[in-house]
Amino acid sequence: MLQATNILFLSQKTLIITMDEFDYIIIGAGSAGCVLTNRLIKSGKYKVLLLEAGGKDNYPWIHIPVGYYKTMHNPKTDWCFKTEPDETMENVSIPYPRGKTLGGSSSINGLLYIRGQERDYDIWRQLGNKGWSWREVLPYFIKAEDQERGQSEYHGQGGPLSVSDQRIKLDILDVFQNAASEVGIPKVDDFNKGDNFGCGYFQVTERNGLRCSAAVGYLNPVKNNKNLKIETKCHVQKINFENNKAVSVIYFKDNKQITVKANKEILLSAGSIGSPQILQTSGIGDVDKLKSLGIEVTKDLKGVGKNLQDHLMFRPVFKVRNIKTLNKKINSVFGKLLIGLEYVFLRRGPMTMGASQLCGFAKSDETRETPNLQFHIQPISTDKLGGANLHDFDAFTPTVANIRPTSRGEINIISSDSRDNPKIKMNYLSTDEDRKVAADGIKLIRKIVMETKEFKKYEPEEYRPGAHIQEGEEIVKACSHYAQTIFHPVGTCKMGDDNEAVVSDQLKVHGIQNLRVIDASIMPNITSGNTNAPTIMIAEKGADMILNS
Repeated sequence: MLQATNILFLSQKTLIITMDEFDYIIIGAGSAGCVLTNRLIKSGKYKVLLLEAGGKDNYPWIHIPVGYYKTMHNPKTDWCFKTEPDETMENVSIPYPRGKTLGGSSSINGLLYIRGQERDYDIWRQLGNKGWSWREVLPYFIKAEDQERGQSEYHGQGGPLSVSDQRIKLDILDVFQNAASEVGIPKVDDFNKGDNFGCGYFQVTERNGLRCSAAVGYLNPVKNNKNLKIETKCHVQKINFENNKAVSVIYFKDNKQITVKANKEILLSAGSIGSPQILQTSGIGDVDKLKSLGIEVTKDLKGVGKNLQDHLMFRPVFKVRNIKTLNKKINSVFGKLLIGLEYVFLRRGPMTMGASQLCGFAKSDETRETPNLQFHIQPISTDKLGGANLHDFDAFTPTVANIRPTSRGEINIISSDSRDNPKIKMNYLSTDEDRKVAADGIKLIRKIVMETKEFKKYEPEEYRPGAHIQEGEEIVKACSHYAQTIFHPVGTCKMGDDNEAVVSDQLKVHGIQNLRVIDASIMPNITSGNTNAPTIMIAEKGADMILNS
């Protein structure tokens, strides 16, 4: 029930307002928050407040698929985080984009639709999380989807999230797919049936050549509903509690400190960086860390911010001859004009590209039961992703990532003020296994490109890291300087019942009433591939839990 109280008073030059009450307060209008908003509003039962620190998604480049080159590293749309120098990879610090707008990271990501492997979710269930096996989560993937290819056993049609085939084809990508087949990686046309071994083209979250973010698919249809209030450019400071029950949220907007009450639940969907940060500033986390920052402890949960996982990708570059990549076309003024015209009139071509076009899943060695490597094949090359011109020669970038990392990082706040960015410590290559898998991934890429008949006629030449670098540790050290995240942070508010678990399998914060975390941070283990689709699934399932409770 909505109740306006509007009590105003002045304190320390900040206007403090106690205002409306809502049934549900959702913190974060990213992939998960948009899903929750849609489902709660469409139920017709509740008053909902959606809080987003970023602005509206009216920046044009958000909606053009290749616009991630303009939205990542842009303070208009990106938090512009950086990781702490990582001693496990030559003390490199990596830019760490996270969406800061309606739609969150789904408004700036690479648009790639991958669910992960059946085994990922079955492991979640084996860890004690009831209801999270592959067969139990598959209906929520299907429910979310508006699949261009039509409805089937594994796909849905008519859902909010558009999933389509790509609108660009390039010969170099077909060559790589054929070469991968030569070394035993089969051609596939659907990575989303639970077993993703093979090489094929990504599907993307696009609708008619435009990005279908969570804001476009889920939020836009309900944004004018009388039971919904959306607040943008507001920064949540903390959640308030009474007797370990979440009751209200404090946020800043326009130099005002505003408190809003939740009659039912507060739903924290600020992502794997923001959610643990807000829990910590609210007094939920490791008691010693909180006390050291002068934060009153509500609940000692040592796992908050821990268990951080991500997919680190190495980015080798190979020159080719007798075949075109996009480097020269994009570097040319005339080429850019043709690309623009193709997009304007046909909604096709390079401007519709996701972050990668061709995908591959493979094993780093034959002892693996299922694939533990993912390739992202890009028909371009550059010295620095997102920050430099493309090379002036024909080349392509077959990136490779360990999709089952054993290394773990953590998120830690530096003060009691949530407006201070937390420390992001990744520890990407802190285990011997992860270092070996990283090197083995490069070796497999070399085998595909340099040892197959398919590639021979194109005279491939390894530009980076260089064919002279052969030993495993040498490969890891060299590639660390060109490594990038695929922007898949998960796990920092882990689901489970062990000592480091933060939420139950109902996504309720342990020991706290009326507070759930619903986003990628609840994953106990990272999924084997891109994480946006699993995050949307988590929110669909979380919404069902709320509506049926």
